[in-house]
Amino acid sequence: KALAISDTVFEIDLTPNRPDCLSVIGVAREVGVFTEPMGRVKLPEVVLPQERLADTSIHDHAQVVIMAPDLCPRYSAGMLFDVKVGPSPFWLRQKLEAVGLTPINNVVDVTNFVMLETGQPLHAFDFDNLAQGKIIVQKAGSDIHFTTLDSKEHKLEPEMLMICDGERSVALAGVMGGENSEISNATTRVLIESAYFNPISIRRTAKRTGIATDASHRFERGVDPEGTLYAMKRAVFLIADICGASIATDFIDEHPRKVEPITISLCTDALNTRLGTDFSCEAIGEILRSVEFLVEQTGENQLDVLVPSFRVDVVRPEDLSEEIARLWGYNNIKTSYPLVPAKGKVLAPVLLLREKLRQILPGFSFYEAINYNFIHGESCDRLKLALTDPRRSVETILNPISDQMSVLRTSPVPGLLETMKRNNSQQSDSIRIFEIGKVFFATQKGKLPEEREMVAGLITGNRREQSWFSKKEGVDFFDLKGVVEGLLKALVIPDGQFLKIEADVCPYFERGFGAILKIADKTVGSLGKIDGQVQKNYGLKQDAYVFDLDLAMLLGVMPESILANPLPRFPSISRDMTFILDKGIEVGAILGQMKIFAEKQSLVESYFLFDVFEGKPLDEGKKSLSFRVVYRSASKTLTEKNVKKVHTHMSGVIVDKFKADLPE
Repeated sequence: KALAISDTVFEIDLTPNRPDCLSVIGVAREVGVFTEPMGRVKLPEVVLPQERLADTSIHDHAQVVIMAPDLCPRYSAGMLFDVKVGPSPFWLRQKLEAVGLTPINNVVDVTNFVMLETGQPLHAFDFDNLAQGKIIVQKAGSDIHFTTLDSKEHKLEPEMLMICDGERSVALAGVMGGENSEISNATTRVLIESAYFNPISIRRTAKRTGIATDASHRFERGVDPEGTLYAMKRAVFLIADICGASIATDFIDEHPRKVEPITISLCTDALNTRLGTDFSCEAIGEILRSVEFLVEQTGENQLDVLVPSFRVDVVRPEDLSEEIARLWGYNNIKTSYPLVPAKGKVLAPVLLLREKLRQILPGFSFYEAINYNFIHGESCDRLKLALTDPRRSVETILNPISDQMSVLRTSPVPGLLETMKRNNSQQSDSIRIFEIGKVFFATQKGKLPEEREMVAGLITGNRREQSWFSKKEGVDFFDLKGVVEGLLKALVIPDGQFLKIEADVCPYFERGFGAILKIADKTVGSLGKIDGQVQKNYGLKQDAYVFDLDLAMLLGVMPESILANPLPRFPSISRDMTFILDKGIEVGAILGQMKIFAEKQSLVESYFLFDVFEGKPLDEGKKSLSFRVVYRSASKTLTEKNVKKVHTHMSGVIVDKFKADLPE
C-alpha cells in the first residue's frame, strides 16, 4: 500500500469459442455492456511521435513474401532502429508477473504485454540475424529439423507453416520463435511480426510438436484478422518509448487473402420462437449493438447483422440467438412447459431383465465385468471345441486391434477366463464376476453375424473370506449351482432342471462336473468346472467354475405376472424318506418324479434333498439320498393318519421307478 502497487487480479474461465476474451480489451468490451450507463471500449491511442520517426522506410530494409496464403492470409510488420535492450520498467514487469508471465527484456516484454492487452500474439526478430532482410512465410517442406527458443530441437512435418528468412527457418509460425533469431542484449534492430494464421494449421503444429504457448493458445482459437496492424503499431510505439528506439517510416501489411466480413440475415420471429421471448427488432438491435455488432433492419421482422471481425465464433443465426439470450440474461427468459404431459415409456423386457440381473448377482457377491467382444483367434482351440461345434462359426475382424482381438466371440467364457487370469496376476485369488453381453455367430459372407445376448459368471478361490472364525474352503460345483438356483428363484422361474451334460456339448467342462439347465424342455444354459487342460491353455493355476445363460431363453420362461398366495392358516408336517440307489441316478430325476406326484396330490407343499451319503456300510456303486417332504392342508390341521398314506404312496412310486431300496 505504501508503494501504491496493490492491484486486483481476476481469474476468468473461458470456453474455447471465445478467443476475443483472451485479452483485457475483450473482457472490458463484455463488462461495458453491464455497466450503468452502458460503456463502449476505447482502445489506447497509438500516435507515433515525430521525433522518433527515422528517415528511412521499412521497405528499404525488409521484405515479406507469403508463399502459403491459405495458411497465412495476413502478415504485418514494423521495424525499429537503435534499440537498447535491457530490463523492463517496474510497471511493465509488475503487469506481467501479476498474470504469471516471467519478464525477459524490454522488447519481448512489450510484445507479451500487447498480446495480453489486445489478444494479438506478436513476435520480435533480431533483424540483423535475418538473412537478406527477408521474411518468407511458407510450409516446412524438406526442412525437417528446427530448434526453438527453448533450445529444443523439433522434427517438422512438410505441411507445417514456418517463418523463414532468405536462407533458413527462423520461427514455427504462430507457435514459437527460433533460437537463431531471438532478441539478445546485442540487438539494435528489431522487426515486429503481427500476423493472422489459419487456426487449424496452428493447432496441428502445436499438437504434433508438443509445444503449448500463449501465442498458439490464441492462434488456434482464432484471432481478429483486422487487428494485426493496430497491435503491431501499439507494440512499436511502446518499444520506441521504453527502449529509446527510432521507428522506420511505413509498415508492411501483406494481405493476399482478405477475410471477408460475415453478414447474417436474422429473422426475429425465428429467434423469439427459439428462445421463447417476444423481442422487437429494435430491442434485438440495441442488444447486439452493445457488443459492437452492426445491425440494419431490412424488413418487418428481418435484420441484417454485420459481425465484428474479432467475433470469430459467430457465423449463423443460432449464434446470434445465443448472444441475445446471454446478454439479456438466461434467468430473464420465462420457463415454459410442453402442453402434452410427459409420460414414461415402458422399458423393453430385455432391458428390465438386464437391470434385474445387475441387482440380483451382486447379492451373491458377484462383481460385474465388462470384456471386449473381440477375442483371440485360437480361443476355440483353447476351449477344446469340436470342429463341428457351432461356436467355431466365428466372424473374423478385417482390421483387428491386435492378434489378441482378431475374431468376434461366440462364447463369454474366454473373456471371463482372461479376466480371472489378470486378477490372479494381481494376487486376487478369490473372484466372483459376471458379465452381460452379446455373442456373435457368423452367417453368410458379407452379411451381419447372428447376435445372442448372454449372462455368464465365474467363481474361483475360497468359499468365504479367510478369518480366525472360518476355515479355508475352496468353492466347488455346488456353490455355482446354488448361485444359478438362487438367480432363478429371484427371477421367479420355477422348475429348473440340472441335467447331466454330454462331453461334446461343453468340452471345456471337466467330465462329471458339468450340467445343462433345462426349463420347460428348453435348454437355457450350462454350468460346470473348467477342464484342467483348458485352465493350462489360459495360464490358470486354480479351479474355476463357470455358468452361461441365454437371455432370450430366460425371457421366454419368465412369468408375465406374479401371483401371491395368502399366508397359511394351518401348520405343516414334515416327513423324511431315504433311498439307496445306484450312483448313476441323478437327483434331478428323482425331484422331477416328486414334482409329478405333487401336482396330483394337493397336500404336498414342498420337497428337497437334505443329505447324501456314500461309503460303508453301503455296497460299492450305491449312494444314500435323503429327502424332506413338507405337507400342509389349506382347510384343516393335518394328522399323522392324513399324511402317512400319501407319504407311503410317494415313497413307493420312487422305489418302483428307480429300483431303489429302503434302509433297514
